[in-house]
Amino acid sequence: MDTDGSRIAVGHRRPVRGRKSGAVESGCQGGGTPHTELVTVPARQALEAVDILRLGLGVGPVLHDCAGATLGFLVPPGTSVHWRHPGSACAPLCGPLSQEGTGRPPIAGADWLIGPESAPLTATDPTRLRAALVQAARTLEVTDRCI
Repeated sequence: MDTDGSRIAVGHRRPVRGRKSGAVESGCQGGGTPHTELVTVPARQALEAVDILRLGLGVGPVLHDCAGATLGFLVPPGTSVHWRHPGSACAPLCGPLSQEGTGRPPIAGADWLIGPESAPLTATDPTRLRAALVQAARTLEVTDRCI
């Protein structure tokens, strides 16, 4: 999900120079407003975070790139304005969540890990996502030391 270096291209975003973590403006091309935004995270840490969120905090729809390198969490509009988390990026996702009649995500090269129809939430809370990513990083750090 290409928010400045990842795999899947999130269309209709405008980079803001000088911001860290690939943060972008919350507007869409043509003056539209995003219905949601996408936080992209390397797959290993993101999969841990998905498990953590599923166990208690709740998770919204999650995309994965077909190469398996990146996952994207749908978060509420406006998240990118304040999103600062190392190794991740946040960008607006303009347009519908699924291609009409297909259920496929609107991003080429992506598919749903957790689709909108099966997610318990419409979007993942950014504060809870950040906490899950921190916990996932700690878990992976311990695991890596034991290997």
